[in-house]
Amino acid sequence: MKKNIFLFCLVAITSFQWALSQNNNVSVQLKPSADAPTISKHIYGHFAEHLGRCIYEGFYVGENSPIPNTDGVRNDIIEALVEMKIPNLRWPGGCFADTYHWKDGIGPKDERPSIVNRWWGGVIENNSFGTHDFLNLCERLGAEPYLAANIGSGTVQEFTDWVQYVNHDTGSPMADLRKENNREAPWNVKYWGVGNEMWGCGGNMTPEYYANVYKQYATFMTDWSNTDGIFRIASGASEDDYHWTEVLMRDIPKGLIEGVALHSYSVIDWNKKGPSTEFDESLYFSTMKKAWRMEELITKHVAIMDKYDPKNEIALIVDEWGGWYDVEPGTNPGFLYQQNTMRDAMIAGISLNIFNNHSHRVKMANLAQTINVLQAVILTDKEKMIKTPTYHVLKMYNVHHDAQLIPIDFESPKYSFGGNELEAISISASKDANNTTHVSLVNIDTHQSYQISIPLASINQKKFKGTILTSKNLQDHNDFDDPEKINVKEFSDFKVKGGVLTVDIPPYAVVMMEGE
Repeated sequence: MKKNIFLFCLVAITSFQWALSQNNNVSVQLKPSADAPTISKHIYGHFAEHLGRCIYEGFYVGENSPIPNTDGVRNDIIEALVEMKIPNLRWPGGCFADTYHWKDGIGPKDERPSIVNRWWGGVIENNSFGTHDFLNLCERLGAEPYLAANIGSGTVQEFTDWVQYVNHDTGSPMADLRKENNREAPWNVKYWGVGNEMWGCGGNMTPEYYANVYKQYATFMTDWSNTDGIFRIASGASEDDYHWTEVLMRDIPKGLIEGVALHSYSVIDWNKKGPSTEFDESLYFSTMKKAWRMEELITKHVAIMDKYDPKNEIALIVDEWGGWYDVEPGTNPGFLYQQNTMRDAMIAGISLNIFNNHSHRVKMANLAQTINVLQAVILTDKEKMIKTPTYHVLKMYNVHHDAQLIPIDFESPKYSFGGNELEAISISASKDANNTTHVSLVNIDTHQSYQISIPLASINQKKFKGTILTSKNLQDHNDFDDPEKINVKEFSDFKVKGGVLTVDIPPYAVVMMEGE
C-alpha cells in the first residue's frame, strides 16, 4: 500500500512538472518571406517639445555654459544619441507647435522676442533655440528633422515661408533671409507635420473641418506633383477615435498626403496616473494592458486605411507614444518630469515589437520625449547625465533599422493578475543587409520565466549571441547616484541543439538574439 502511494505521488509530481514545463515552453516559428516589408528605421524616432527641461537644460545649455557643448547643445547628449542611432527627431511640439511662430526663433539671439509657454508651466522662453539650432543639431546627429507646423494659430503664408526658408536653395525671399542668417545651403527637410492634435490643443476641431484645413495647407507646401519630395503628415486620431481616421482617409486626396498620425500613451488613468517608481503589481499590470492595447489600435486604424488605400501608399505615423505617470514629487507639474524604470523598458520593448510587426503600414514612430520629459531616454541634472532603461532598449533594437521583417507565428502564454490575463511574451524578428537574423524578445511576467524554442531551418543560422536588459526589481531605475544600475549585459542562458535555438528568458526582461 505504501509502495502504491509512493508511486502515485511520484507520478503526480512528474506529471505536474511535465505540465509546468509544457506551460512554460513557447514554440516560435520564423517564416521569412521575400514579400515581407522593410522595418523603417524611422519607427525608432524621437520627439523634442519645448516642454519642461527637454530643450532648455536638456539639449540646450547655451554657448557660454561650462558644460561642454557645440553651439550650445551638450556634447554628451549628442554622443549618446549618435550611439543610439537616432533616425529622426520631431520638433517643436506637441501642443507647443500650434503656438510657435518660427520667425521668432531666427536671427541674432539677443534680438529675438520672448514667448510665454502657455501649455507647459507658463514659463517665459527667449527663443534662443530656434530653427537653425534644431536643424544643425539634426545634422550633427545624422537624424532626419521632422518639423511640426503651426496650424492652430498660424497662417498658410507663415507655413509656406518656413518651407521655403529651410528647403529652397536660392531665388526666393525666404532663401535670401536664411543666407542673411549665415546658412548658405538649405537643410532639405522632408518630414512635415501639418498641425498637432487638432482634435484638442491644436484647435478643438472636428475631423471634417480639419480635413479641409489640412487640404488648404498641404496644397501650398510644394508643387502640384510634390517634386520637392516632402512627406506631409496629417494630425491623426487620439487612441480609438476611428472616425477621425475614417474622415481623413475619405476626404483628403492621396496626392496631398503621405502619412496619418496616431497618438496613444500607456496611461493608467488621466486623472490619477500613478507614481513612476513607487508602483505595485496592480499598477504595473494596468500599464502593461495599456501598452498591449497599441496592437489593437494599430490593427483597427490600419483596417480603415486599407479600405481607402489598398495599395498601401499612405503611412501610419505613431508620432507620440510612451508611458505617462505623475510627475516626480517636488517638480513643476507642467514639466512632466518622471523617472524611468524596468516598467518603461517593458513598454518600449512591447511597443517596438508591435511597430516592427506592422511595418507594412507603420513607417515612423516617435517616443515621447527625448530628454527629461515623460518616457525619456536621457535625464539630466546640471552637468550630470544618465541613460534610462528605455535608452538601452532603443539601442538594443537599432539592429532592426531598415532590416527586412521576418514574420513570426507563436501562441503566447498568459501573464495573470487579479483574475485578468495578458500575453506574457512579445517577439519580433528581422534579417539585415548582411543576412544576419535578430530576434527581440520581451517577457512582461513578473514571476514566471519562459523557455522560447525557435527552429532555425528557415533562416539557416547555427550560431547565436545575446544581450539582456533586466534588473532585480521592476521599480529599479538609474539615478544620478547610481547611473549604471540597469544596463545591457551579455546573455548566455540559451543553447543551439538539433537545429533549435532555445532561450530561457527571465521575468521582466528584454533579450536580443543575434545570429552569427
